[in-house]
Amino acid sequence: MLLINAVNAAGRPVELFVKDGKIAAVGQDLSALAGEGETVLDAGGLTVLPAFVDLHCHWRTPGFEYKEDIATGSMAAAAGGYTFVNLMPNTKPVCSSAAQAAMVEQKAAEVGLCDVNQTVSITENFDGKTIDHLKTLPASVKFITEDGHGVQDNATMARAFAICTQRDITVMSHAEDMEISPWDYRLAEDLETVRNCWLSEYYQTRLHMCHVSTRGALEAIQMAKLRGAPVTCEVTPHHLWFNNETCDYRVNPPIRTADDVQALIDGIRSGVVDAIATDHAPHSEEDKLKGMAGMVGSETAFGVCYTKLCREEGLPLELLVHLMSARPAEILGLAKGQLEPGYDADFVLVDLDTPYTVDKEKLHSKSHNCPFDGAQLYGRVYATIKGGKLTYQAEE
Repeated sequence: MLLINAVNAAGRPVELFVKDGKIAAVGQDLSALAGEGETVLDAGGLTVLPAFVDLHCHWRTPGFEYKEDIATGSMAAAAGGYTFVNLMPNTKPVCSSAAQAAMVEQKAAEVGLCDVNQTVSITENFDGKTIDHLKTLPASVKFITEDGHGVQDNATMARAFAICTQRDITVMSHAEDMEISPWDYRLAEDLETVRNCWLSEYYQTRLHMCHVSTRGALEAIQMAKLRGAPVTCEVTPHHLWFNNETCDYRVNPPIRTADDVQALIDGIRSGVVDAIATDHAPHSEEDKLKGMAGMVGSETAFGVCYTKLCREEGLPLELLVHLMSARPAEILGLAKGQLEPGYDADFVLVDLDTPYTVDKEKLHSKSHNCPFDGAQLYGRVYATIKGGKLTYQAEE
């Protein structure tokens, strides 16, 4: 494939030549490299970026396919410009084994629109105590998490960190002290963030803090990094866009104050924040009415972040690419996220100049729990290419 008539994140003309699913050349006037009959994709002046990599996503398989399944999750990801997502284990049954993880990854490969890594639970079946399965996980399992819960027992979590250091596994943390969160969710997030950062420093275990939402939690992560702890962190588009005076939509952790939002943006500017992840969490309308927390986010993530961070806050597009593509790929150990020779030919074409309005009824996800419905955004995804093959093209 030869991509022509595109501009890069810096606004300069660029062409890409793809061979065998990899980027073979980046530059200008690359037509001489293309053989007879080569597929030529005319970008029409759109901006080409490395496809996005999502560190935190829910596709609900197995057990909750009425909310989302692998096919609809893959379509939503591709429509949002994603070619790789990292799936959480809060399924039914809970993903506590490499065999179950491999099953999900194989089904995603069969759909072929988006590659996945399926994480495994820290405690078996989320029982909060049993971690024996961690000692026998194969080398293919690199990430574990108790997403949606957080491990409450200090000794259990310490033992898990020790095992993960020995086995080269990264702990992903949903920071919530669940004894405290019913009456003070801010304290609940801040306390468990501090605990897990200390464990990371003590055991030198790689730790990734999910959906950081408070100033206090971010400051604790910054201090841990300064002390040499191998900690990374993500924030979500909805925690950057909304504050508790503009939105009361139920997510977990909750929408925070304007001061917290500013802290997250400042953390992006300073480099404390490593990545932006969607926490794409589909629910049926009935489940949302019952009070379940979460929202879909794969298809709105880039538009929300480009509009908020680049157009409103003046941050460079290159920084957003780092947060949504390059750095998440590094954390996951992938040859993705950069438009450079040798990397996977995963890229996305976006229109940065024409506003569009989010319509939840047109989302590809099976669920439409989307508080961005009706929002006017910039940065519409027009095409997604994975391994040199078109996986999504917007309807005109």
